[in-house]
Amino acid sequence: THQSEELFEDYQPDWVTAQFQSTRNAVTTNPFSEWLWGGMQYQLEHHLFPSMPRSKYPQLRERLIKFAQDNNIPGGYRETGEFEILKMNWDLYKRVAEADAVPGAPSTRGRLGQQGGILDSSNSPAAAGVSAFD
Repeated sequence: THQSEELFEDYQPDWVTAQFQSTRNAVTTNPFSEWLWGGMQYQLEHHLFPSMPRSKYPQLRERLIKFAQDNNIPGGYRETGEFEILKMNWDLYKRVAEADAVPGAPSTRGRLGQQGGILDSSNSPAAAGVSAFD
């Protein structure tokens, strides 16, 4: 997952270390959860080896844990329980939804010429002239 991870302010010259620091794997609790996550519970493996079949990710996990230890990767191989990750993501979405608007940011309703589908819809608040900024 990426949603609950910190963003880099500066350029990261070491791509591999950046992947370790900007991803977190989910520890699934049962075969159904393993299937439901669809391989994305191995987010780091996916980023480092995107063309590898996801069925191979569990075997790669042990090697990446050792690689992180041997190379003193800051934070190491990060993984967290699937439900804790879901809560972390929910908390992030809540913070973003409650945050003040960024001054000068473009409207979330699109730019002029892109709003046709929104403004022409009979059930759109935008079509009714309702604005979150009024």
